[in-house]
Amino acid sequence: MDFFNYKNNRLFCEDVALTDIARQCGTPTYVYSAATFTHHAKRLQDAFAEINPLICYSVKGCGNIHILRLLAESGCGFDIVSGGELFRVQKAGGDTSKIVYAGVGKTDEEIRQAIDAGIGWFNIESGAELENLIAIAAEMKATPRCALRVNPDVDPKTHRYTTTGKKETKFGVDIERAANVFAQYARNPHVRLTGIHLHLGSPINSADPYVQGINKAMVLIDRLRTDGFTVDTLDLGGGFGADYTTGQAPDFADFAGAIIPLLKGRNLQIILEPGRSISGNSGILLTRVLYTKKGGEKNFVIIDAGMNDLIRPAFYAAFHFIWPVAPVNGFVVNHRNETPNLPGLQKVDIVGPICETGDFLARDRMLPPLARGDLLAVFTAGAYAFAMSSQYNARPRTPEILVTGDSFRTIRRRETYNDLIAPELI
Repeated sequence: MDFFNYKNNRLFCEDVALTDIARQCGTPTYVYSAATFTHHAKRLQDAFAEINPLICYSVKGCGNIHILRLLAESGCGFDIVSGGELFRVQKAGGDTSKIVYAGVGKTDEEIRQAIDAGIGWFNIESGAELENLIAIAAEMKATPRCALRVNPDVDPKTHRYTTTGKKETKFGVDIERAANVFAQYARNPHVRLTGIHLHLGSPINSADPYVQGINKAMVLIDRLRTDGFTVDTLDLGGGFGADYTTGQAPDFADFAGAIIPLLKGRNLQIILEPGRSISGNSGILLTRVLYTKKGGEKNFVIIDAGMNDLIRPAFYAAFHFIWPVAPVNGFVVNHRNETPNLPGLQKVDIVGPICETGDFLARDRMLPPLARGDLLAVFTAGAYAFAMSSQYNARPRTPEILVTGDSFRTIRRRETYNDLIAPELI
């Protein structure tokens, strides 16, 4: 569920018309719904309440400090993968003791920064990383808490670029090697290696991969406990899907119904790292049609947003539902399907202004007739959207707007040309 709905043939975010935001803020612009963020966080917390997990929102998906503050106020901790993301959480007022820190290439500076901040857990990706952490912790006279990231060799059936739980991945260690890592390091006085971390990939639209991964992890945990090691934490990672099309992702309750019975009574602190399942449907990219043209047999709709603003279609061949903000009568839709079943639609490619043939947001998409000046909404753009944007072709990055009820505010201003060159004025 999200709070983007059509009323009287105009798209609203909560109680604000997107046409009003475009008029005041221009395009392209990212627009977020505060109610959708908090609604999804609450639904996840309620679904898993029986095992009282720590919910650590994944900052990499959508890391604006105003949104992080909103989620911190909703009780969330945070999953980070860099020193910059730690800095963002700190600026947002997040509780650093509720931070888990993953990533295969943590630098010495970042490790020291995280120890100084008092983060909750380092998610360890290799024996070499753990050795380095031990050396730094000894130097700093600290004893950080750690979870070993293990790969249970489960196929999450998602894009190969976002599959992370197989053996053939740069992340974590093979589950068969995990016991040896505990044997070598778990009794070291400079770290507390007491957790297991899983992250299978994203987006995952079935509970089955989690069931497989948890079953393998529990065999490992039982073995480690039998060998005398303390294992008190199981971090299940993230990866729950979002509705890029209506009804695509299971409800949180469906995931919980399969996962909770495997973990009840196992004396483990459970951690979840949701990202797109909270933020994905919380945002849209608002863009305007510049031109339409024909090219051979194709119809092109050229818009003012490009792959520098939203790279997912070019990078992952990802689908985003796109529809007019103010469609004419007969073209209002209630379901976001890949092929809307309406008469009068036209097959088009929706392309941006970037000098790359790969600069598209949709190909062979059925849409109502469009003309210069029409506004389009690119849905499910709250995850890995602005966060992956760039200044390619010297294009200033878009603003971010947060809607709360019947009001909205800018939470990141539109960049200027001076912003493009500011770091170069040395």
